[in-house]
Amino acid sequence: MPEPICLAFTGASGMPYGVRLLECLLAAGCRVQLLYSQVAQIVAKQEMGLDLPARASDARRCLQERFPALPGHLEVYGREEWFAPLASGSNPPGSMVICPCSMGTLAAVAHGLASKLIERAADVVLKEGRKLILVPRETPLSVIHLENMLRLSRAGAVILPPSPGFYHHPQRVEDLVDFVVARILDQLQVRHTLMQRWGDNEAPDDA
Repeated sequence: MPEPICLAFTGASGMPYGVRLLECLLAAGCRVQLLYSQVAQIVAKQEMGLDLPARASDARRCLQERFPALPGHLEVYGREEWFAPLASGSNPPGSMVICPCSMGTLAAVAHGLASKLIERAADVVLKEGRKLILVPRETPLSVIHLENMLRLSRAGAVILPPSPGFYHHPQRVEDLVDFVVARILDQLQVRHTLMQRWGDNEAPDDA
């Protein structure tokens, strides 16, 4: 069975990216280990009207109703559930995505701080040589933000800002969300049909 993908929601704007990514991963038959911060609960409610229950078991039930998943393909862990498999290098996920990634979470991971399970899981993924993808949603970026991103990039993480292109002629906000989610899925090597790829249609004359 393929190794699970850890997906973490943190308290940056951009929750539609993370929720759409979760939907696509489950639809593709991926096993997902979901984590989310307390501030992510607030952002999910404010941006999407989505209630993420505080209890992991309630959240799993709620999300399985919203996004049907195969039995055992969605696990949700609490912020301080230190006996979760992804808290140890002996049982790491195959890869991890933090989407959206707050600057606070990014800074904690960059400096090896792990007071919560999200940061610890990211630390495990890095030290075990697995793929860590961070989707930081902030603008403008300070020197501190940029230095933290550079530090993580040098450590092997993928920094993937949610910067949608427009060459696919988006008609809806959902098209812009899908553009970013498609780039994340490509990094995870998960097949998708969210949008046409460059070169599969006629390119602009001045490209």
